[in-house]
Amino acid sequence: MTTETTETSTPAPETRRFEAEVAQVLHLVTHSLYSHKEIFLRELVSNASDACDKLRFEAIGKPELLAGEGELRIEISHDRDARTLSIRDTGIGMDRDEVIANIGSIASSGTRRFLEALGEERKADARLIGQFGVGFYSAFVVADRVTVLTRRAGTPAEAGVKWESDGRGEYTLEPATLDSHGTTIVLQLKDGEDEFLEDWNLRSLVSKYSDHIAFPIRMPKEAKDGEAPEWETVNGASALWTRPKNEISDDDYRGFYKSLGHDFDDPAAWTHNRVEGSQSFTTLLYLPSQPPFDVLMGGRDERKGLKLYIKRVFVMDAAEELLPNYLRFVRGVVDADDLPLNVSREILQQNRQLERIKGACVKRVLDLIEKLSRDEPEKFAAFLKAFGNTLKEGIVEDPSNRERIAKLLRFASTRGGDAAQTVSLDDYIGRMAAGQDAIWYVTADSHAAAAGSPQLEAFRSKGIEVLLMSDRIDEWMVGHLHEYAGKPLRHVAKGELPLDEAEKKQQEEAAAAAAPLLERLKKLLDGKVGDVRVSARLTDSPACLALAEHEMAPHLARLLREAGQAVPESLPTLEINPAHALLQRISATEDGTQASDLATLLLEQAQLTAGAPLADPAAFVQRVNRLLAS
Repeated sequence: MTTETTETSTPAPETRRFEAEVAQVLHLVTHSLYSHKEIFLRELVSNASDACDKLRFEAIGKPELLAGEGELRIEISHDRDARTLSIRDTGIGMDRDEVIANIGSIASSGTRRFLEALGEERKADARLIGQFGVGFYSAFVVADRVTVLTRRAGTPAEAGVKWESDGRGEYTLEPATLDSHGTTIVLQLKDGEDEFLEDWNLRSLVSKYSDHIAFPIRMPKEAKDGEAPEWETVNGASALWTRPKNEISDDDYRGFYKSLGHDFDDPAAWTHNRVEGSQSFTTLLYLPSQPPFDVLMGGRDERKGLKLYIKRVFVMDAAEELLPNYLRFVRGVVDADDLPLNVSREILQQNRQLERIKGACVKRVLDLIEKLSRDEPEKFAAFLKAFGNTLKEGIVEDPSNRERIAKLLRFASTRGGDAAQTVSLDDYIGRMAAGQDAIWYVTADSHAAAAGSPQLEAFRSKGIEVLLMSDRIDEWMVGHLHEYAGKPLRHVAKGELPLDEAEKKQQEEAAAAAAPLLERLKKLLDGKVGDVRVSARLTDSPACLALAEHEMAPHLARLLREAGQAVPESLPTLEINPAHALLQRISATEDGTQASDLATLLLEQAQLTAGAPLADPAAFVQRVNRLLAS
């Protein structure tokens, strides 16, 4: 079926230039995407499906919107002689302003990240298309001219719009009289793209990418000369999640995920459940195997939620209320039976039924991750590498599931040879040293900095394992994870170390013997430190910084300052190892200037190993040079 068009004589076609970012997208899409060219068909069909979804939802309150084209469907046809491919939908359509906003320009800052990602990682070309709302432009991979005919539902026939462009920087707009609402996209194929004029190939691509679209996708059967073509449905045209699980193959689930998530990779895992009772709903949730670019680059402010349906009627494309922010990487659909259809977004956020669905979704996702950790450790390790830091946000955001989330986390430790060898909190507890009653950890900017921290020396000498936390989020996260399985978590640099009676006596004797040195250092470092004391943490290093129990780690304080955040100022506590040769030299040095240089360098190297910035790097270099020269 084709859309009859009668173009009006006035006003004349208007020529406009694409916005700069659109022009960049078009250039990169047409010149950089060599693999998986057929992705354009998936994207255009997906957009058509979204348009049908939106019309079905709006028509609940305004049934008259369906007048003239009551059946929501998608049609794909081609003309071998004219070398054109057409994709038509009977969805919501667009008016002139919407055409300009949706095609001529892109307001979303996601487009800039798309350009950055495409420029940085050409190999991931196909995964990028669609994840930033720029799927329409993939048509120019195979077409040297694209025409869009569209009319918004509820508007008169003469309110149609014709958009046309060769993708080289300009497009034209003109009025068009269209018999029905919806959108038709006509692609004038480039030379060498004849495969997209083959009926069997188009049907194969629909089956591969779009079989699970919930609206019928129709193509014409071959007709005899003089006969009108007969249309037939070429996709399953049923919502996958509504079918019994025993009728759905793993390939079906994978295919639906790829269509849903605009992804070429298979999902890491999925869970499909139906809840019956006073409130009935169906969930189909997926864990991606690779992080979508919008999760990594969009961060917390631009996340996507689950697709929300009510009795198979599409309601919301990014229902953020259905999952907490720390699970924003999850893709899937929720189809509820008994949520009110006419609620606003604000009411949805306060709906008790929705809270119950959210709780069920969180439980299903955490169950799925736990199952992955038990049954497929290699997949689980890859999952944590991709989404571990995002999951850690749940320690802060979701206190009711804090213990479950902590159970899933993995950390490097002093027992491992490198950052890749990780341990769970349960495994750590299972091999705690005799008499140990706390989970010890250290935070730092990098794995090497954590592993080389001088505060670990006493723990190594006693054979106590320490977790090495080097992700930026760790210090913030562990500040809310006070204990796990009844064991407190303690930072090796914070507070006093637990000592037995013999160790306490030894510590007191060392402090008494070093009293003159401590007093001298306090005078030499007056105004730079809050206190100087003998350390129970050090065996080899000369000094380290010690923190109060609730004091912020220096490397985190530095990061917050760099981000423009206010950080409380405090003088550090310097712990020393009086047996070290450097401390003995300070004690024996009679030259006041040299003693001051040595004491200041002692403090500065302790600050550097703790990740704190130096207040005056130039003065530090001068001190080092003076001592080297002497």
